[in-house]
Amino acid sequence: MRIAYFDCFSGASGDMILGSLLDAGLDLDVLRSDLACLGVGGYSLDAPRIRKQGFAATQFEVRIEAATDKPHRHLKHIREIVENGRLPETVRQRAMAIFTRLAEAEADAHGTTIEKVHFHEVGAIDSIVDIVGACVALARLGIEEVRCSPIPTGSGTVECEHGTMPVPAPATARLLKGVPLAACEEMSELTTPTGAAILTTLARSFGSVPSMVIDRVGVGAGKREGKTRPNILRVLIGEASAAGTASDESDEVLVLEANLDDATGEIVGHVYDRLFAAGALDVYSTPVYMKKNRPATLLTVLAPPALRETMEGIIFAETTTFGIRSHVASRHKLARTFETVETGFGPVRIKVGRRQGRIVAASPEFEDCREAAARTSRPLREVMGLAMRIWWSKNADSEPV
Repeated sequence: MRIAYFDCFSGASGDMILGSLLDAGLDLDVLRSDLACLGVGGYSLDAPRIRKQGFAATQFEVRIEAATDKPHRHLKHIREIVENGRLPETVRQRAMAIFTRLAEAEADAHGTTIEKVHFHEVGAIDSIVDIVGACVALARLGIEEVRCSPIPTGSGTVECEHGTMPVPAPATARLLKGVPLAACEEMSELTTPTGAAILTTLARSFGSVPSMVIDRVGVGAGKREGKTRPNILRVLIGEASAAGTASDESDEVLVLEANLDDATGEIVGHVYDRLFAAGALDVYSTPVYMKKNRPATLLTVLAPPALRETMEGIIFAETTTFGIRSHVASRHKLARTFETVETGFGPVRIKVGRRQGRIVAASPEFEDCREAAARTSRPLREVMGLAMRIWWSKNADSEPV
């Protein structure tokens, strides 16, 4: 299987994604030809090789002609452009899944419906080029599966059409729900809504580099100058190695435990939030009785071993415990990937668990279904059932073990 792994150590945007794929070997003239079939004019493309804070990279540029109209397009206008283009079916499906997911995030952020969202920057020519171009590039490079690192958002504020907004921007934050984030001290918007929409729609998993044999490396440059790290995105392309299954299905986790005999529910909930935000894999609590038969809470945290100091620092700072027990445990797990299905209620991600390459379990993402149910005023169970029926119809030969 041919994999593209996006290493987003400095965030991601649409132009950075395309820049990295061009740097990895996509021919710019081929991209120009494929995008021409959309029938959208008034722009030109360039992809110069540059040096970004000491690193060689490709900077993808969409140059809009001065006389070009800049209409506010709605989702239906985007769909017409994509469906009327002479694109492969997989490219059309991927592109519309990205646009639909982005429209839902924008609608949620602004308290409206996806039909009424006018896409501002997303409906502009450069964003259409970025999204459709990314789907074209992956198809041209023969990518069968996209994987991604945890995503840093940056911090501070960003200026947009609605004024000053916190980072991550409202739509970006919604797009990144359920996705592991990486801490970053850079005071800037590292991940844009377009970049987040592309990666969260197409990536099957988020984590460390998978077991693979790399044969291409591409580096795409953003337009910002980073203060603490270069504004670049790296893509690693290659074949999944035979060792991939084993490494995806077993690892080691740090288990931390602390007894809390004077913590309120509000405090415990706050600790949960801080631990998850810092990279905890799971956090849970158990009612226990301590000395003198006092009711208390046993706080348990599962985290990558490298985050021991961070996790312990939060527990000591946010609770009154005087001690934390810990051990490293071997963990066997299902190899998890995410696949998106299009339903009549909107796109829904399906979490798929595999063992030794065979499907063991599959379930719809609850938040996707909950939002779709609320938006369409349909029962949650109906949305979840439909999503699973559609997914299984496309995986009829992959019965669970």
